[in-house]
Amino acid sequence: MAVPALTPHSDPPRSVPLREARTRFSQLVALAELTDAVTVVTRDGDPRPVAAIVPAAAARSGAQARADADRLATVTAGWARRLEEQHRRSTQRHAAELGAVRAALAEAWAELDSRVVPGSDPTLARLRAAHADLLAD
Repeated sequence: MAVPALTPHSDPPRSVPLREARTRFSQLVALAELTDAVTVVTRDGDPRPVAAIVPAAAARSGAQARADADRLATVTAGWARRLEEQHRRSTQRHAAELGAVRAALAEAWAELDSRVVPGSDPTLARLRAAHADLLAD
């Protein structure tokens, strides 16, 4: 079983009905060999692909494709672990920084409360209300 390789070509493969592929087979093979063109073969009257004529370097065995898939799965799992670890560290760092900000804000409000009677200044009351979610533990 041969499967197409991952090719960097962005050209859509040309599609040829089976009857035409039979008569032009040598030409399609030469085209694949010389220009790395991929030709998809369809059944006459049915647009679904049934086979392809590809350059020899692009054809891989099923075992090679499975090995590539296994390698890709291993690499993907490694990146997923790294991303999860980075997310965990980032979450911990964010929680620590938020705790430090809350402590500093509570300290600042305690100092303000010692200097100004709470509720006597409307501007401070508005600021305290804006910081209420950060001051609650």
